[in-house]
Amino acid sequence: MRFSFLPLFALALDLVFTSFPAIAGPKVSLQLVADGLTSPVAYASLPDGRALVVDQIGQVRLIGSDGKLSGNVVADIKSKLSTLNHGAFDERGMLSLVLHPGFSSNRRVVVSYTAPLRPGGPLGYDCTLRVAEWTLPSAEPLALNTTSERVLLEIDKPFSNHNGGRLAFGSGGYLYISVGDGGNGNDQGRRPPTGNGQNLDTLLGKILRIDIDAAGGVAVPKDNPFSDGKIGRPEIFAYGIRNPWGMSFDRGGDHALYVTDVGQSMFEELNIIVKGGNYGWFLREGFVGFDAQAPTKPPVNKPKTGVLGEPLIDPVAVYKNVNGFRKDSDAYGISVTGGNVYRGRDLPELVGHYVYGDWSRSFVLPQGQLLVARRPAPDASGPWTVEPIELASPEKLGAFIIAFGQDNDGEMYVMTNGNNGLTPGKGKVWKIRPAGAL
Repeated sequence: MRFSFLPLFALALDLVFTSFPAIAGPKVSLQLVADGLTSPVAYASLPDGRALVVDQIGQVRLIGSDGKLSGNVVADIKSKLSTLNHGAFDERGMLSLVLHPGFSSNRRVVVSYTAPLRPGGPLGYDCTLRVAEWTLPSAEPLALNTTSERVLLEIDKPFSNHNGGRLAFGSGGYLYISVGDGGNGNDQGRRPPTGNGQNLDTLLGKILRIDIDAAGGVAVPKDNPFSDGKIGRPEIFAYGIRNPWGMSFDRGGDHALYVTDVGQSMFEELNIIVKGGNYGWFLREGFVGFDAQAPTKPPVNKPKTGVLGEPLIDPVAVYKNVNGFRKDSDAYGISVTGGNVYRGRDLPELVGHYVYGDWSRSFVLPQGQLLVARRPAPDASGPWTVEPIELASPEKLGAFIIAFGQDNDGEMYVMTNGNNGLTPGKGKVWKIRPAGAL
């Protein structure tokens, strides 16, 4: 992602021999739902209570109504993917899957994955991020019809990392797509010196919104901020994004759109996305300014406006990145993993709060951390608080946190990988339960 081997090795040793103060927070239990996967990255509940789980290596698996992983491989698209580093760290692969709002009647499913660089793609680029539509016939055993693929959008990527690729349907039935800044680090390399986050002529580093139900194919909603074609790409809904590995709508409350954005070296952030919003990258990281030439030394005077002179929008919550704050107990990890606003019944103390996590405290050691971001009191202002969520068992999670999911009842699931690479058998899906429920 943004690391080199020797600093990572030193960081791993430092973490092994450093004792961190105990930190209090809500407690939960984790109930194992499925194992034997490689790297589960997405969870989609079917109307009948079963669920589809996306494995990054290019498979879609089925969790049955009994809550157990079925032997049914719903789809296998390994042949469609860009070449993956099996057994090693890789951010490419199959990235997301969501059901169309009318799925019960039309059986449409939207997916995203990294494909080989399309013909005519820029010389030296790594891959093409593809968003496509398939159908899921109702016949048993379930099998996605991937041969009738309808490509909705393709975006060429200069590097293998910072893909984003998270999908969500919002009001009006529009499809939202998160896209990373193109990869590498500091929003530099194979792009203008001003970076992609602030460049309105590229889809990289953006949150996009498209209409996939338009007559004649895919269209841009007329109220997208740049739909008039005068400036910027019309698909852009918001911008100034680095690596949005987490995007979801709150199914209750004000139904806001939440995006977690992986930081460079100092801060991990949670944003509430609004139409036309500029979230600061690469002018800012978290609440502070950012200097691509000195990423761990924020400039004294942080930028306040973006590429169009518009005010930059602050995150609602941030926490420290271990790479920038090695000794701090409130540096919870190195890569934020997006989750959901909890709307279930099992954990009343978390209702209305954003449950998410961090991939790990270390690039090489499995030290994922569950987190919750809490809103300030109704009469208060300022950023939300971020707290660790503890496991009721004294044992640590001992895994990298890859993704989160939510079922039809609003209960949440966390998907993990036992190591940092695409190694078969290390991936698991857990249900988040009350402490002592197991």
